[in-house]
Amino acid sequence: MKKAERLFQIVTMLRGRRSVVTAKQLADMLEVTERTIYRDIQDLIYSGVPIDSEAGIGYRLKPKHSVPPLMFDETELEALLLGVRMVQGWSGESMAKAAESALNKIHSVLPENLHLKHVQKPEWLIVPNLDEGRSSKYNDLIADAIKNKLKCDLAYTREDGQQSNRIIWPLGVIYWGRTWTLIAWCEKRAAYRMFRLDRINLLKTLTDSYQTKPNLSLKHYLSLYCDE
Repeated sequence: MKKAERLFQIVTMLRGRRSVVTAKQLADMLEVTERTIYRDIQDLIYSGVPIDSEAGIGYRLKPKHSVPPLMFDETELEALLLGVRMVQGWSGESMAKAAESALNKIHSVLPENLHLKHVQKPEWLIVPNLDEGRSSKYNDLIADAIKNKLKCDLAYTREDGQQSNRIIWPLGVIYWGRTWTLIAWCEKRAAYRMFRLDRINLLKTLTDSYQTKPNLSLKHYLSLYCDE
């Protein structure tokens, strides 16, 4: 994470808290050392950010520090929180962390009435983790391979219980309501194949890349199998 982004994250975290935040808490959330947090806080104070600092206690923004208004109405806020909680419960670790960061940013700029209603009383919306135990520990690796168009070596348990190994081109991941499925081009079969993430035994990203084209892509797959 670049320093400018980290400084922004610190201010966002301080805005989103109603109590003092310690250097250790900030360091843990940003995955840096406490020494780095000390330096960042000093840089923010020198740049004019009104941070109250108490040795051995922690940091907070001064009470009268103004926060730009966020123009969400109640229904829009509910839609955002629903999406964030679905990502937290149904996706990989990296996306869950990103969702938590986004939620902190939303919380930090909510008007007091919405903050009390939607943050301190979260029982209005429950998103159970129905996918617990069914998703794959390779979620983040798969997402990275798709973004960078890297081939993968896959070890997989088929529906009939047989073991299978193949080289695939990961194209996209679809959640069908009960399981996550990887859509890929299989070099062994020279065809599209679907792989349930909970049946992946081992997945390794290769250095070989692939290129999609009009007749070999996630969009093409969806047009063949998912369009009405």
